[in-house]
Amino acid sequence: MFTFEIDDEITLRLLNETDADELFQLIDHSREHLREWLAWIDGTKTIHDSKQFIHACVDIHEKRQGLTLGIYFHDKLAGVIGFNTIDWTNQIGVIGYWLGSTFQGEGIMTRAVTGLIDYGFHQLGLNRIEIRAAFENIKSRAIPERLGFLQEGQIRQGEWLYDHYVDLVLYGMLASEWDLERSLL
Repeated sequence: MFTFEIDDEITLRLLNETDADELFQLIDHSREHLREWLAWIDGTKTIHDSKQFIHACVDIHEKRQGLTLGIYFHDKLAGVIGFNTIDWTNQIGVIGYWLGSTFQGEGIMTRAVTGLIDYGFHQLGLNRIEIRAAFENIKSRAIPERLGFLQEGQIRQGEWLYDHYVDLVLYGMLASEWDLERSLL
């Protein structure tokens, strides 16, 4: 099973069916917080829904089309991160992430995204990584901005959230830029 240790507090690992209950509880306790920016929350009503999500993630991983990982903070599931898609032809990965409400403010997501970017560029051989966040989702946008991503544009009405469209901000980072950015830290 894929496991990637970020530091002494955070580990990323593939989710499996035994994680379904913990995943569902995390979503359920963070439902109001997550619903503002994630359209799939209302469709996650039972542990069975979390099991189906995990099975889909495993399938995507086995087909090498993406990589979805649980974020474990002190061995507790804190959120999910991954390459929602991987375009092997063009060597591009698109990162998505969310964090449970009780885990906010610990720097967890910045460290998890940093680790996943390192893995994407240095282990998977990606040339480009993208992050897309709703224009008004300031917390989510802060991650790529903090990490030196270039804001490349805005995708008008790029995502449907329950009863309205939201614009997405597109951020991009190239492998050569990441290595330069990391050497400056």
